[in-house]
Amino acid sequence: MSDNNPKTPLPPSSTGDHTSTKYSRNKTHINPPETAIPDTATLRDQWKFAVRQYSKWYSHAWGTAILAGTAFFALGWFIKGENPIPSFNSNNNKPSSSHEDKDKPPKPQ
Repeated sequence: MSDNNPKTPLPPSSTGDHTSTKYSRNKTHINPPETAIPDTATLRDQWKFAVRQYSKWYSHAWGTAILAGTAFFALGWFIKGENPIPSFNSNNNKPSSSHEDKDKPPKPQ
């Protein structure tokens, strides 16, 4: 069969590959918005899916925070050689910082 209008190839772009212009021409969406309000069952399923996803992300965030806190605590313990949190020190021997206590004789026990 003969074709009266032969297809001519498009000329190549003169300035190279422009990703911003390459994707701005075609405005089709992979998942286009719905044109009508979906039925109740669909909305319920979407809501349940969203709640499950949020719960999963929330628990992952808390798990990550607890794991990171434990790792930093262990790293601090390793570097310092003892408990890195000063309020939880087991030894009650607090060095006195005032100059008046140095002049006093030690208390008999």
